[in-house]
Parts: sequence; C-alpha cells; structure tokens
Amino acid sequence: MSGDAQQTLGALLARLEVRERQIAVEAEAAHEQMVQLTALLDGLAQAAEHIAITRKTLLELTAEAPLAPAEPAASLPDGPAYQQIMAVFAEADAPLRARNVCEAMDLNLAPEQHQQRPHQTEALDQARNPGRNRAGTVHQATTAIARNSALTSAPTRGPWPSRPMPHGPSPRTARS
Repeated sequence: MSGDAQQTLGALLARLEVRERQIAVEAEAAHEQMVQLTALLDGLAQAAEHIAITRKTLLELTAEAPLAPAEPAASLPDGPAYQQIMAVFAEADAPLRARNVCEAMDLNLAPEQHQQRPHQTEALDQARNPGRNRAGTVHQATTAIARNSALTSAPTRGPWPSRPMPHGPSPRTARS
C-alpha cells in the first residue's frame, strides 16, 4: 500500500472508532430510558390495579347493605340573641373573645378577676404563718409553740417539729 492509502485507512479507522463510541453512549442512554419507562409502567399498572380493587370493594359494599340515612343537620338557634351574636361576628375583621362580643352587644360585664401576684402570695403566706419572717426563718417564740404542738398528733414534714398543715405545704417549703 502506498503512504496515502495508509493515511486514508488510518483516518477511516479513527472515524469508525469515534462513531462506535458514540453508538455505545447512545445505546447506554436508551437502556437507561428503558429502565425508567419500565419503572413508570409498573407504577401505573399497580395504580390501575388499586383503583380496580377499590371499585370492586365499593360495588360489593353497596350491594350488601343499603346506606344508612344521614342524620339531619342540627338546627341552629333562631332567637334574636343568636342573630345579634352572628351579626357581631360578621362585622368583625379579626377573631373575637367573649368579652369583645359582650362589649359589642352592650352587655354588662362581670368584674375581672386577677391572678395572685407574687407579693400577694407572700402576704397570704405571712397571714397563714405569722411566726415566719420574709427570709423564711422562724422566730424563737414560734419555735417554742411548735415544739409544744409537736407533742400532739400533728403530721410532721421532717425531723424537726412542725405545725399542723391544714392546706398542704406552703409555697416556700415546696420550692426547697
């Protein structure tokens, strides 16, 4: 063979090699698509089977027993107070509390009841336990009274003498 023929043959072989690699890549991509489409087809077939089972079950249930008549919906009150309350809610642009509804209807409100504040709790504790000072220590006179009352059948809260507990432990002793 001549030099030109070998060059031409070498170039042709190189082009064939490139084309062979392209076909292999395309074949691999087609194989991946087939795997994806097969998985999609299996999923669709399973969904269709589930729908068929559901339809069959529903048909069997309706053939077995007639549907029970639905209970009538509870009737809403028709009084004027109800109508006023509903009008207040219709005019509101935000959630309402019962107090807001009463104010909108010009009803008399009960006085507010506040929760006890810590200083009120201390005052109540001082009224219940006059022998204790603010730091929680017991005065000498109270200790003597407690010792004398410990001889009675009063329950104790530990190894020290105590006073009867009519309402359970005080908040101060419950914390420790």
